[in-house]
Amino acid sequence: MPVESDDELREIFELETIAVVGCSATPHKQAHAIPKFMRDRGYEIIPINPYADEIFGVEPYDSLSDVEAEIDIVDIFRPSDEVAEIADEAIERDDVKVVWTQLGIRDREAGERVEAADKRYVEDRCLKVEYQRLIG
Repeated sequence: MPVESDDELREIFELETIAVVGCSATPHKQAHAIPKFMRDRGYEIIPINPYADEIFGVEPYDSLSDVEAEIDIVDIFRPSDEVAEIADEAIERDDVKVVWTQLGIRDREAGERVEAADKRYVEDRCLKVEYQRLIG
């Protein structure tokens, strides 16, 4: 069952590194503004976008599996039909603790696989909204 409790969400916000799959280089898009908001709050953001040359002053990775750095949270800004593949990549990594899908993005079966791999799954919630609600 996806994370629902505020206590669990607060624990997630204690983590430090967020890989954003589908991070955008376009400032007015939510897939840019929300990671920037989290970055401005001290989180390390690892952008993943095979089509962008630069996001937040760094070259983004093509895929989650290309990231060599430690990742705590995988934040997904991709359509629901792409969640399964991304979730499977996250499951293969020992470092990922949470898979988070943004508002409107759902895949219950992928979430069950994430949870079966002893990782947390947050579905259909905005990282920024939940942070502002719980942390400030």
